[in-house]
Amino acid sequence: MTRTPPFTSDVADVGVAATPSSGATQVGPLDDWSIEQVVASFSSLPTWPLGDQNARRWRVEGARRVLSWLAEHPGRGWQERWVNSGADAGVGWIDDVIAREASTDPKYRRVLTHGLTFMLLARVVVPSYTFLTAYAASHLLGYVRQTHRPDLFLQLEERAVALEAPMRRRTEALSILSKLVLHTGRDLDQLTAEDFLEFRAWVKQRGSKYIGGSHQANLAWDLVRDIAGLDGPPSFRDTLRTGQRSNAELVGSYPIRNSDIREVLVRYLDQGRPQLDYSSLRRLVTDLVGNFWADIERHHPGIDTLRLPEDVAAAWKQRLRVITTKDGTTRPRRGYLDVLARVQSFYLDIQQWALQDPSWVRWAVPSPIRRGETDGMAKVARQVSAEMHQRVRERLPRLPALVETAERQRAFHSGLLELAGAAAVGEEFVYQERRYRRVEEKAFIPHRYRGQAPPNVTVSDLDARERIDVTRRENTAFWAWASIETLRHTGIRVEEMCELTHLALVSYQLPDTGEIVPMLQIVPSKSNEERLLLVGPELASVLATVITRLRRQNGGTVPLTRRYDPHDRVLGPPLPHLYQRRRSWRWETISYSGLNRLLEATLAESGLHDATGGPLIYTPHDFRRMFATEAATGGLPVHIVARLLGHANINTTQAYMAIFDEDLVRNYRAFLDRRRAIRPEAEYREPTEAEWREFQQHFQARKLELGECARPYGTPCQHEFACLTEMILGDLTPC
Repeated sequence: MTRTPPFTSDVADVGVAATPSSGATQVGPLDDWSIEQVVASFSSLPTWPLGDQNARRWRVEGARRVLSWLAEHPGRGWQERWVNSGADAGVGWIDDVIAREASTDPKYRRVLTHGLTFMLLARVVVPSYTFLTAYAASHLLGYVRQTHRPDLFLQLEERAVALEAPMRRRTEALSILSKLVLHTGRDLDQLTAEDFLEFRAWVKQRGSKYIGGSHQANLAWDLVRDIAGLDGPPSFRDTLRTGQRSNAELVGSYPIRNSDIREVLVRYLDQGRPQLDYSSLRRLVTDLVGNFWADIERHHPGIDTLRLPEDVAAAWKQRLRVITTKDGTTRPRRGYLDVLARVQSFYLDIQQWALQDPSWVRWAVPSPIRRGETDGMAKVARQVSAEMHQRVRERLPRLPALVETAERQRAFHSGLLELAGAAAVGEEFVYQERRYRRVEEKAFIPHRYRGQAPPNVTVSDLDARERIDVTRRENTAFWAWASIETLRHTGIRVEEMCELTHLALVSYQLPDTGEIVPMLQIVPSKSNEERLLLVGPELASVLATVITRLRRQNGGTVPLTRRYDPHDRVLGPPLPHLYQRRRSWRWETISYSGLNRLLEATLAESGLHDATGGPLIYTPHDFRRMFATEAATGGLPVHIVARLLGHANINTTQAYMAIFDEDLVRNYRAFLDRRRAIRPEAEYREPTEAEWREFQQHFQARKLELGECARPYGTPCQHEFACLTEMILGDLTPC
């Protein structure tokens, strides 16, 4: 049966995406039994690990004493008495029971704990996670796996071995499942997704120092998902993601007090949502609801109309100009004019809609953003473009050094992994003039599982006195190299690279020659326009190396993984993604933050610095701008570059391209040479004396028009500042 206790202390609102369980506690039929009935039932459970005669006697006696103590507290059953007595909050009450009995027997505590263990296994009470953590009885969790569906627990252990999960995580995942069984009063095949969310909420509330954290809950979910028939995505992490929220939910995330204003904001978003992607929609909500109206209500409470007084609008604009950080410091807001433009569009759209829909007439009021207040957007755009160009000018000349570092790191760690993997544990070897020793991975693996889950290759650098996980280092170096090569050879966006799959490699037959060329199909991303890129030899080598690696690590096939799009908040279908790697027991696509960490690791090894002496930082989008600049300066027409980048407007492409001074001189000279080559040779004859004299006279007169004359510099001349008008009227003659 299900009973709701008077209070629950385990679940709190800690910002978990999904809703935790309601707090209803599952209790067994022993909840309403008497003490003697409960104790007598222990002997009818022959499959339990009762131990010898003394152990059985201790457990029965200890359970009777604990139940007698609980009977002194109010409640309809043992569960309510357990909660009302405070026993569920920790283990301090055990000392109180010992003190009350005034027992001097050193075995008395063991008697009580033996009896308590038996009560928990019999589900007389269902404990909280707080109690189980404080109780810290490892033997209790082992008894759970022996008494409550041991066949399912054995199946889980075998599946964990098949996944090649690290032993430490396997042990903690099984401990979490044992605690779920104790806390919920249900067996493994009866657990629900809400049970996992409740456990994670408790972990988040207690902090990250808890040993069995949510990372182990991910493995526990993967192990029990098929057995329990859990609803939802295959990964526990994916169940925590909110997905796309409705407009009402997006607006409701801000404290808008006035219900009418809240309804207007939701209606406005409903009108514009079909034309916006989800990322742009959330940015609009942030500016319109968070930075505008929520700020208005917070500083000027009581306003119930969109018609803002002049002083209120002026105060809001002044606050909008700066951003206050958590430490109290302020900095200018870069997107100030963008917020003004969105608020202005909000008012102008309502005014336009009011002409056709009378329901908008009430809200059609003058905009607090006056004409001319957003005129600086073009200047800001030019400043942003200039900053991007400067980033390209600073990073493009140093790109070869970054590429060389990535290639060197990949080759070094690949060779070290191959040599270390062939060495025996404890064996010393030399690699590139450095001494190493193969050491054993710090992970305990039972004898029955050894050989089924090979640990990472670990060595000790004897020269640097450093312990190195070579497998992890090689994995980082390889994917950093593959990412840099793909970004610089294609110019694709980072989300487009993360979405690349094995299916994106297609063949195209040239209509003229019939030649088959490889093409890379870029799936719709920001612009929702699919395009094809020609795969050059360098890029083809990189992609072939990636595919070969994935196949080798996955038994001959590219793994099927589901990618979560953080912009659109959707989980994609299982696809053979190219940029994925094995993380412990799971295959996961490389995230944006993971890609940035790969770049940072390579940059740290390269030693590149900017003009100020600080470390030079590359972002994935910098490679896109450098690709556009290299393509244009290499002679590729701008409109072709725009097609390669997926730009609908050529002006966007031109803003990406940075022109170097030497490129300007070189290309202009090349233009003059090409023009001279196609012009008639007669136009390049030597001038006659008369023509040259006429030219010199014209040049001298030109100097006079500009306020100069032919006299040497510094000599007196009455025509030094002569006006052009006088020259035209003939009042002056050359000196």
